[in-house]
Amino acid sequence: MSLSDWAAAQGAAAADFARSAWALAVAWPIPTIATAVLIVAVLAALFIRSRAPAAGPSPNRQADQLARIQRLRGSRVIAIIHREMHSGGVVFGGAERSYIDLNDFEGVVSAIALTGDDRPLDIILHTEGGDALAALQIARAVKAHPAKKTVFVPFFAMSGGTLIALAADEIVMSEHAVLGPIDPQIGGLPAALIVAIGLSRATINDFTLIQADVALKAMDQMRRQACELMQGTYNHDGSCAISDQLASGKWTHSYPITVPEARDLGLNISTAMPREIVDLIALYPGPLPRAPSVQYLPGHDGRT
Repeated sequence: MSLSDWAAAQGAAAADFARSAWALAVAWPIPTIATAVLIVAVLAALFIRSRAPAAGPSPNRQADQLARIQRLRGSRVIAIIHREMHSGGVVFGGAERSYIDLNDFEGVVSAIALTGDDRPLDIILHTEGGDALAALQIARAVKAHPAKKTVFVPFFAMSGGTLIALAADEIVMSEHAVLGPIDPQIGGLPAALIVAIGLSRATINDFTLIQADVALKAMDQMRRQACELMQGTYNHDGSCAISDQLASGKWTHSYPITVPEARDLGLNISTAMPREIVDLIALYPGPLPRAPSVQYLPGHDGRT
């Protein structure tokens, strides 16, 4: 068969396929349209995910900025930064946020193990919190390091992030940065509320009784563990008074504790936030490319 004959045969086959597809679409329009939409969605999702890494700064820029901060401060810098994630793309998944977990604990312990006893630790926190066990063990690992420990909070370090901050000798916050309460949550509900309900009723069912017992233990454990983390940095009475406040449930779990409030609690707070640390956070965008919702021209005082 010559090349022209082969090409003609392929063209005829393609024409037959097109006619068959059209006939199928006319006979069953809804299933055909649904199938076409599904195919387009799959291709779009694959395209978005494959293109996403090129949208933000490369990991090399993050490493370069970390190295710059370490040189400036003569310390070991460990960044715990959690940003919005779109792991499934806009078609098959909504936004998700990463959080403190046991992988973070492993990473922090590994970094501290590579740090000399006389080298200060600088922990950069940008997190809404996460697993209580992971946050507590990170805090204990930070506390055990012999040299000075400083925690930097450019924007927020809530819940487990605040627990880690309590292990530091000093907490450096931006002017509008916030910490958060460390009150335990049981099944998504405040432990303090569960205890209050259990104590306010003469008769309660077995499940509520069990929950109240667990909640009471969780609150006591959190108070004692937070107080333990602050020993040596704060006096014993002062540190336990701080942990009692933070774990008491007097606020909602998402309540923002501002710089003045943190100082009123008795925490060692500074607002001398290095610009290099604020700039580092911008190098950790979510992987899904999108137009920024906040825009401004670079430069000081609006000068480009």
